[in-house]
Formats: sequence, structure tokens, C-alpha cells
Amino acid sequence: MTVLQATYIGVGSMVGAGIFALLGAAGAVAGAAVWLSFLIAGIIAALQGYSFAKLGSKFPSGGGILTFLSKGFGEGHLAGIGAWLFYTAGSIVVAMVASSFGGYASSIVAKSDPVWTKVFAVLLIVVMSAVNAIGSTVVARVQSVIVTVVLIILILFAVVTIANWNPSLLAPSGYPGWQQIISSVALTFFAFLGFGVITFTAKDLPDPARQLPRAIYLALLIATTVYVAVSLGVFGTLPAADVVKYGTTALAEAAKPTLGNAGYVLMVITALFSTTGAVNAGLYPSIGLTKHLANVGQFPPFFGRSLGRFAVGLLVMAGFAIILVAFFNLNAIASIGSAVALLVFSSVSLAHLRIRKQTGASIVLLLIGLVATLGTFVIFCTTTLVSEPATAWALLVIIALAVLIDVIWKASAKRSKPPVQGGVAG
Repeated sequence: MTVLQATYIGVGSMVGAGIFALLGAAGAVAGAAVWLSFLIAGIIAALQGYSFAKLGSKFPSGGGILTFLSKGFGEGHLAGIGAWLFYTAGSIVVAMVASSFGGYASSIVAKSDPVWTKVFAVLLIVVMSAVNAIGSTVVARVQSVIVTVVLIILILFAVVTIANWNPSLLAPSGYPGWQQIISSVALTFFAFLGFGVITFTAKDLPDPARQLPRAIYLALLIATTVYVAVSLGVFGTLPAADVVKYGTTALAEAAKPTLGNAGYVLMVITALFSTTGAVNAGLYPSIGLTKHLANVGQFPPFFGRSLGRFAVGLLVMAGFAIILVAFFNLNAIASIGSAVALLVFSSVSLAHLRIRKQTGASIVLLLIGLVATLGTFVIFCTTTLVSEPATAWALLVIIALAVLIDVIWKASAKRSKPPVQGGVAG
């Protein structure tokens, strides 16, 4: 895998999970200042990216950020609980993005029939699982094609809309207070969570110590630029109230004034490509992640095996995502993926502080990144979770299950170990 291909893994995961789903929700909080919210979120992500790049250079592994967690805290309960949480969050994000794909696909061919929405979502997960089973080379090539198409169209969209925008719609006098803008960062940061996937490409990079940091920084630069430009184009074309009203189709609606119905169709097609890339990238870490965790004893050995070309870790993640798509309303639980990821990212920052002398990272930047990430999580809890008690309870249940599963597995593994035989060598 090349640096550019690793970059595209991250960009595809970020753009597909973010820009199409978040503009309306973020606009409801930050109004036309959403571009500032994306910029702040990008800076916070860059601070985490610095930490990940330093860790990845020192400890390249198929276990990605969970390797970093174990390096700082050891292979104990903290690392194990973090692993189960990250794995669960990955399934949730894959399910959420696949459902978004299903919604767009069914709107074209089945008049948004909810049954067909689920059918298309499940089919996408199955197809992308097959792509991942073939190998990382195919994943990288597919992702490169998808992300190239998406970036070209989004850049075209941003240029056309910005060239024809109404500057008065973006006037700072119409922005809400800084408290609302900062509060919206908890939402827009979700659009950057995918960059953590890049850390799992270390096993496929010829020179991960040099190439991994480049891929992380380049992916974050591309994603931040796209997010800021697209949000300027959308909110410079449509009043904030209209963006909120249109929700996930806001980009397509913003293309209409300049490009007409053709622009609307083009953005719908882009959404299909983008969500496909996000599901592809979301499933990618499951293979290296679970094999690594099984090898070090954090996951049962079963997770390190394969059934034909399909790694068990990939099958379990895909299967869990399919169950979520088929039986749950993902709008009610999608934000859990963001909360869990923020907790894992914060834990990695704490782990890095414990081993910073090995990586040579700046303690100042690490502390700023930790405070910014934890602050985002606190804001998320005080804004989103307060108004969604069911989501808050679901988050607590997932954390409790991760703790319970890790404790039971570790206790079982300890009991099954044969006793150490003593004696005198003869």
C-alpha cells in the first residue's frame, strides 16, 4: 500500500461518515458558522493525528491505535475494554453509513421504501466484506477510485457554489454565540473520526515509520479543506433554516440553484460513492485488529482465525452491523459511535503521556490534544446526551458490556492456562 492509498482509506472513512449526514444537525446548533465548527474540529483532530503519527512511527502494527493503548497501559483490562469499545463503535459506524447508502439508493429506485433501504444497506455490507476478504491491495484500489470520484465532485461543487454564493448569508452578524459554535464541534468532530483507521494500514505500508505520519497528516488536511469549502458553499447558497430542513440532502439541494436537477442527481450519486467508500474503509481494520488482539490475548483465539478467505473478525463486525441495520433505528444510536471513539481517543492520549519519552512527542501538544478531545466529549454529553436519554443509557450499557466481556474472557483465559510446573533440571 502506498502513502496515497493509505490516505484515501482515511479520507474515504471521514468524508463518507461526515459531510452528508452532519450539515443539517450542525447547522441547527451553529447556523451559518458551521464552517468554523469544522475548522475547529479539524484542529482538534490534527492534535490527535500528531499523537497517532508519533505512536505509529514507533509502534507500527496491524492493531493500530489499540496497539498504542496496550503500549501505554499494558495488556490488561484498560486495553481490553478499549479494544471491545472500539470494535463495537466500528460496527455502529459501518451500520450507520450503510443505512445512509440504503436511504439514497432506495430514493432512486424504490421511492424511499424503508424495506428496500435496509436491503440495499445489507447488500453494501456484504459486497464490501467480500472486497476486504480478497485482500488489502484490492481494498486500497477500490478506495482510491471511490475517493478520487468523490473528491473531484465535491471540489467541483464547492467551486461552483462559492462562485455563486450570497455573502450576506455568511455574515458574522448572523452567527450564534461562541457557546453554540463550540457546542457544534461535538457534532462536526464525528466527521473526522475515520482518520484513526489509517493507523491500521501500518501492516501494509513498506516503511510505516515514515509513511504513516504522512498519510495521517495528508488525510486530515484533505478532509478539513473539503469540509470547510463545502460548508461555505452550502451555507452561502441556502439559508441556515433551509439546510436544517433538508438535512442529509442539503448538499443536493444547494446544487440546484446553479446546476439544476442535474446537480441534485450528481450529489445523490456522490453520496452513494461516498458512503460506499466509508463502509469499505470502516470494515478494513477488522482483520488486522482482531488478529493482533487474539495474538496478544485480548480477544479469544477464535477472532484470529479465518473461514476460507474471510477472517472471523471481519465476519463478526459485518454480521453485527447487519443486525443493527435490520432491527434498529440507527438515528437513535449513531451518536454512540462518536462518544465511544472520543473515549478511546482520550485513552490513547493518556497512554501516550505514559510513554512519551519513547516516542519523543511534545508533552505540551499531547496535553492540549487530550484536553481538547475530553472537552469535546464533555460538550457532547452536556448537549447531545442530555436531550437523548435513551442514547445515554445505550452508551452506558455498551461500556458496561465491554467491561463485563473483558473481565469474563480474562478470567476464563486465566483458568484455562496450565499450571507452571516446578522442578529441578537434571
